[in-house]
Amino acid sequence: MTDGWTDRKRMTILNFLVNSPRGTVFLKSIDAYDVCKTVEKIFKMIDDIVEEVGENNVIQVVTDNATNYKASGELLMQKRKKLYWTPCAAHCIDLMLEDFEKKIPLHHDTIANGKKITTYIHSRTGLISLLHKYSEGKDLIRPANTRFATSYLTLGCLNDNHLLRCSHPRSGNPISLQKLEMEGWWKI
Repeated sequence: MTDGWTDRKRMTILNFLVNSPRGTVFLKSIDAYDVCKTVEKIFKMIDDIVEEVGENNVIQVVTDNATNYKASGELLMQKRKKLYWTPCAAHCIDLMLEDFEKKIPLHHDTIANGKKITTYIHSRTGLISLLHKYSEGKDLIRPANTRFATSYLTLGCLNDNHLLRCSHPRSGNPISLQKLEMEGWWKI
């Protein structure tokens, strides 16, 4: 498996992990700051890792779903006939959630309000104490800029703790997240 991240200074680290029935093990990291992430370079990095681990020990390579990784995965499968490349399911779901937020105004507005509520609560110690008192010690998931799934997890926490209520964009009637699920938000 490969997983990469870029910090605020645009420094990129690529992590390589190996998964087996015994669990997932960290293999190595590569500082990819000065590596152009072309299809050929990504293919070479992943192919070198397969060689290091041993082709007979590798069944599948999992990467994110970016175009350059998809093309690298195709090249890898052409070279190594017994190996399969697949995109990371979590990354695919994250991309779908990102599209929901961008393309469905109700999602965009609800997530923006949820982020404001969470930021407001976390910036006030007294409100955090009240939250813990009345939610049996539960905490809110803070929204993060890295993954869109955290936006939905945050809304779920706000809803579970009865801290989020919004109104239907057309009727103005109050609506909860459970009601959104039950009625089929995709029809709104």
